[in-house]
Amino acid sequence: MVLFKPEARMTPGSTRERHVILAAALFALFLAILDQATKILVLHRIGLHERITVIPGFFDLTHLTNKGAAWGMFHDLPWIPFGISVAAFVLLIVFLRKLSSGWPERCFALLMVAAGIAGNCTDRLWHGAVIDFLRFHWRDVAEWPSFNVADSAICCGVALFVLSSFLRPETKSEAKRDDAGDAAKSA
Repeated sequence: MVLFKPEARMTPGSTRERHVILAAALFALFLAILDQATKILVLHRIGLHERITVIPGFFDLTHLTNKGAAWGMFHDLPWIPFGISVAAFVLLIVFLRKLSSGWPERCFALLMVAAGIAGNCTDRLWHGAVIDFLRFHWRDVAEWPSFNVADSAICCGVALFVLSSFLRPETKSEAKRDDAGDAAKSA
């Protein structure tokens, strides 16, 4: 399936839309399972704060925990990122069709983000913190904060959604039609 075909917009309620949402949901489920499986391996095979060099001077596997959000924000208030994550997950699922605007790649993007949120929330519930294990650095001089598969799913999902938004900007006639449809529904 080519995601960015011009005629690829889905009709609401169509069989095609159901198939795309199902495929995206299965892909998201795969990502969530992959995230948890890799974290289980890390928990059982790598000691806390231990590093295993994969590519010297560039990439290590490690075992770190993060009670906060990105880059350790809200470390002392872990319920804040958890609450925001749960709210974002629920809103993504409830408004999936509206947010995707009928474009298949946006369904995939949004459900990738949902899978990442689910993976990190699972960590918070079961371990009290998110398990991070992918460490990229440049000869220990510059380092990107450690992350995991769930973080990657969120970032890739957001990037795909942004790319789709640039490649498929909403036309003025679509915006007027959507506004008129929303007004008619509320009347």
